[in-house]
Amino acid sequence: MKDETKCLHSGYHPKNSEPGVMPIVQSTTYRFDSTEDIAAVFDDPTKALIYSRFGNPTVMAVEEKISDLEGGVGAMCTTSGQAANLLAILNICKAGDHIVSSPEIYGGTINLFAITLKRLGIETSFTNEDMTDEEIEALIQPNTKAFFGETIANPALAVFDIERYAKIAHKHGLPLIVDNTFATPILCKPFEYGCDIVTHSTSKYMDGHALQTGGVIVDSGNFPWDNGKFPEMTEPDPSYHGISYTKQYGKAAYIIKARMQLMRDFGCYPSAHSAFLLNLGLETLAVRMKQYCENALKVAEYLKTCPYVEKVEYPGLPGDHYYDLAQKYLKDGASGVISIVVKGGKENAMTFMNHVKLACNEVHVADIRTCVLHPASETHRQLTDEQLVAAGIEPGMVRVSVGLENVDDIIADLDQAFSYIK
Repeated sequence: MKDETKCLHSGYHPKNSEPGVMPIVQSTTYRFDSTEDIAAVFDDPTKALIYSRFGNPTVMAVEEKISDLEGGVGAMCTTSGQAANLLAILNICKAGDHIVSSPEIYGGTINLFAITLKRLGIETSFTNEDMTDEEIEALIQPNTKAFFGETIANPALAVFDIERYAKIAHKHGLPLIVDNTFATPILCKPFEYGCDIVTHSTSKYMDGHALQTGGVIVDSGNFPWDNGKFPEMTEPDPSYHGISYTKQYGKAAYIIKARMQLMRDFGCYPSAHSAFLLNLGLETLAVRMKQYCENALKVAEYLKTCPYVEKVEYPGLPGDHYYDLAQKYLKDGASGVISIVVKGGKENAMTFMNHVKLACNEVHVADIRTCVLHPASETHRQLTDEQLVAAGIEPGMVRVSVGLENVDDIIADLDQAFSYIK
């Protein structure tokens, strides 16, 4: 099936006389005929559902749909994109380990890696786009466990060279994890370029309506976890009666371990109702992404000619620094998010933001409604000046998330807001 069809039909497969629309299974527990049946599931939770802390029929139908869209062997939903990134790392890292990451990622993820994971004993080295392959490889240590990047960085709009980093990671027996939030599997499927694990903040385009937060981890099933670097995947797990994930679950070892071990212990699993709402967004994802891209390109072209704008960053715009990479990885469009630098710096940027009327000034992105945000003073205010620069964020930068309104109305609103700059 093509993506448009998968969005509607993957995940939930009603049988004769069953509901045509995916039902909400609002239950924390599941009943069994005997204690032996329950004991068998505690030995191996993949045999049946036992508790909605780490498995629910409604959520699992959505997981199957997202996995199908990405081309993976399995997926696990979480309560936020941050939770997805955290568990994706913790599934293969412990205190004393190390990861390598692009610095052009969401500011909250930079903080997660540079501060929180460091407190847990996991160190992060950040690359920069000017590094040669050899300089990137020099960051790898004996305890390095993964590489990490974002398909389209939030908010710098840098396009991650997935294939390049996958080759470097695989050369050293390491997996590549890619946050595919802004692209979604409609615009880019990282597994096709060598990525091993994909994460998403489903709160963004997948949900699309700003209804609920969520995240997901998708396993490609392609990485050889039995290469000697990941004993937690191959050696017996004492918390599950000595199960070896690679021996018992093969290609799905990573995602099953994440559910059986981490979701069991952290419990950051979404509710059935949240998954139901997410599925409604997924059903229209393919249609919406096309319109987001079309609207954003027209808005980017307008901003390029606007006298109040110093710089426009949109990978789909010819002449953009990342245009060539976008043509490789984002052939069908570069999402609906644009970063601009307003002339005159922070003061003029705030003037512009305070006068938009149609666009919403809010801490969100990838909504059906157009919204704007000033990263340096809002979402990324926890970063140092050096980290802001590394993440591609300037004082006058404004992130414009183009929605699904009529594009002429969007441009008219931005134009009138710029007119207040003196």
